[in-house]
Amino acid sequence: MKILFLERGKLWSYGLPDGLRDLGHQVRASGPVHKRTLIRQLSSFKPDLLVSVGWGPDHTTTKQRLVRSLATQYKIPLVYWSTEDPNFTEVFTLPLLRRMKPDYTFSISAKTAKRFHKIGYPAAHLEYAFHPKVHYRTKAKKQYQADIVVVANAYPDVLRKYPKLYRNKSIRILVRPLLRNGYRIDFYGRNWSRMKPFLGYSIPKKSIKGSIPYKAANKVFSSAKIVLGLQNYTDMLTQRTYETLGSEGFFLTNDTPAVRKILKPGRDVAVSSSPKETLRKVRFYLDNASEREKIRRNGRRAIAMYNYTTRARFMLSTLRRRGLIP
Repeated sequence: MKILFLERGKLWSYGLPDGLRDLGHQVRASGPVHKRTLIRQLSSFKPDLLVSVGWGPDHTTTKQRLVRSLATQYKIPLVYWSTEDPNFTEVFTLPLLRRMKPDYTFSISAKTAKRFHKIGYPAAHLEYAFHPKVHYRTKAKKQYQADIVVVANAYPDVLRKYPKLYRNKSIRILVRPLLRNGYRIDFYGRNWSRMKPFLGYSIPKKSIKGSIPYKAANKVFSSAKIVLGLQNYTDMLTQRTYETLGSEGFFLTNDTPAVRKILKPGRDVAVSSSPKETLRKVRFYLDNASEREKIRRNGRRAIAMYNYTTRARFMLSTLRRRGLIP
């Protein structure tokens, strides 16, 4: 089967597309969505399925309507994978569904997928995962070696607008106490220089590393002693959770029901539910390399089944049951 991802060739060119390729399908990324180039691709590549993902520069109102129009014209099933639920369901996902009218929607939020189904949008739950060709253990790289790292965008505007979002608490539990007590943390991602209002401290410039290419993140996970894992919700895992554990990184994250659902604290992952516990865990694991090694190896085994090949298989079987693909 031929599958076209409506994607500029960055983040969502990996992961799920790789899983679909593992199953023997031809997968391409469209590049920027423009009418002329998209028509050319639909005519030459002749995809059997269109997949749109997330929230990016090609998810404007005009382009959403264009995609729906061309999917109808060329009689190609259109699938949307919603990765901004549930926090942005009202302001982004529901307006998109009304305009784009995907033939099927997957959501990273199980509760939101049920909600979509109830209001007339066929939907199912499809979580994040990792792909072993992208996220795997490497030898430690000197440029990425550090005691503690965070690999995530900061999202200060989101935190300010949505103060009840669990990510705010996650930062208060995991990051703020370490900075307060003089620990150095290397931050990879955007906008960490704007986080003083949330952290109570300015991050030293030498600790702000900026964005890192998606396919290079596993080098950080493999080189740092401790990777701090921010969580956005208590009932869902972030994409970085799967990717860090898939890369055999030692992961210290929040103690949430979603974490405990698939990982055993102290065996597969380290968890904290308070600033004091974070300090205690960091002191212990920085001093106990053998414990770190044991947990990071167990974490990789625990996460093994949550890969994008499995996710791709579920996605296609769901679409087949709906009669959207052969």
